[in-house]
Amino acid sequence: MTLDIPGRQASHQAAIEFLARGDHPMLLGADWVPARSGKWMETTEPATGAVLGRFPDADACDADRAVQAARTAFEQGNWPAMTPSQRARILWRAAELIEQHLDELAELETLDQGKPVWVGRYAEIPGAAEQFRFFAGQAQRIEGNTVPTSINYQPAGKQVFAYTLKQPVGVVAAIVPWNSPLVLTAMKLAPALAAGCCVVLKPAEDTSLTALRLGELLLQAGLPAGVLNIVTGRGDVVGAALAAHPGVDKISFTGSTPVGRAVLAAAGGNLKRVTLELGGKSPVIVMPDADLDAAIAGAANAIFFNTGQVCVAGSRLYVHREVFDRVVNGIADIARGLKLGHGLDATTQIGPLVSRRQAGRVHRYVQDAIAAGARALVGGGRLGPNDSFIEPTVLVDVRPDMACVKEEIFGPVLVATPVDSLEEALALANDSDYGLAASVWTRDLSTAQRTAARLKSGTVWINCHLMFDASLPIGGVKQSGWGRESGQAAIDNYLELKTVCAVV
Repeated sequence: MTLDIPGRQASHQAAIEFLARGDHPMLLGADWVPARSGKWMETTEPATGAVLGRFPDADACDADRAVQAARTAFEQGNWPAMTPSQRARILWRAAELIEQHLDELAELETLDQGKPVWVGRYAEIPGAAEQFRFFAGQAQRIEGNTVPTSINYQPAGKQVFAYTLKQPVGVVAAIVPWNSPLVLTAMKLAPALAAGCCVVLKPAEDTSLTALRLGELLLQAGLPAGVLNIVTGRGDVVGAALAAHPGVDKISFTGSTPVGRAVLAAAGGNLKRVTLELGGKSPVIVMPDADLDAAIAGAANAIFFNTGQVCVAGSRLYVHREVFDRVVNGIADIARGLKLGHGLDATTQIGPLVSRRQAGRVHRYVQDAIAAGARALVGGGRLGPNDSFIEPTVLVDVRPDMACVKEEIFGPVLVATPVDSLEEALALANDSDYGLAASVWTRDLSTAQRTAARLKSGTVWINCHLMFDASLPIGGVKQSGWGRESGQAAIDNYLELKTVCAVV
């Protein structure tokens, strides 16, 4: 396959104007500022390697400035003391502004990350708006309880009255990845802000532009100065400084499992609370009684959506041997028909990976798998003027001990294995260090429910994959992380439970 990528530019006027600034300072308190060192980093377009602009190359000193601004806003500002309805109105306004700027944000996200523009326009950016809208409602549902006790208090005539309060945890450091920048940022900011916390946001160095633009919109929505601070730069510098900072009360991190371990170790200094949404190697199980046309289309979407750069991508396929050939050949046919191209081309179905570096990493997995005896039923090539495109790939003849089966690739690469029974499929699906998501495809309700219960996974989809809503908790078991994002459970990540016991 050959690939011709013409240079493309933003067409939405607001996106053009934002990019025309060239330099994009970071947000500390009320001010948009460069790094104290004066250093800058370039952000480039994945498809072509063209430079889009610059943002500050911050260091630990800048991280400290951001934490101090957030601490001042939390201790001395009015955000935590606002009524729930006051905070809710600002979050609701943020959702409206995201929707009003949807086309601009979609183009910026595509240019910075590479994804097809329709992924942002119709899925992720509306999803970001829904996060703010959902947690605007949750801001008014933060409740404590009265607690009946068995305390027998003397002297007579007195009684014990006990109750609980839920209060904001304090200063939150939110560290987000590069695969779906805006919606994953919203998944952290919306519940933290609804709880009354103040936040230091560290966007990924590959994809900082939409985080900075979102910061502008949040200030426009009425967020007080210092409640949100955005520090750009390298993860091993800024992210590490935030994870270890004694002024941070809570870390919320989404990214790889190895980096998650490093965040956890650094957070131990002041025993700050930690939420981790980490890697995945999500299994897709297809039984012979499934609607095979739906299963084929669903399994293909599960791995090729957003070029496979999805934490819950269905990257391991276990299909009953009776229908294995039909299913994998059907997925391979879909893969052959997908159009690779620049994300701003409306007909593109597969965009580049986020960077040339990431494409090289994914390609090495494919090459190593083939060298170890796997066979590429389709795809496997690396293309494009920036070497950032990977053809949609289906690998068969794989073994459970292969790296391509055990490790998260984070690209459009599916490994497919035939099984002879549901028991075998479950054993292979659960034979993983990860447990983020899974799906099962069957018409049998009993099989579906029993399989969902036995899969060691934070999310299980039945006859679907990649179904999201702001109301649905997301998170993993085993080495896929701690805690949940989205849904009512997410706001508890940012609250402390206090017991009050009074003699009255």
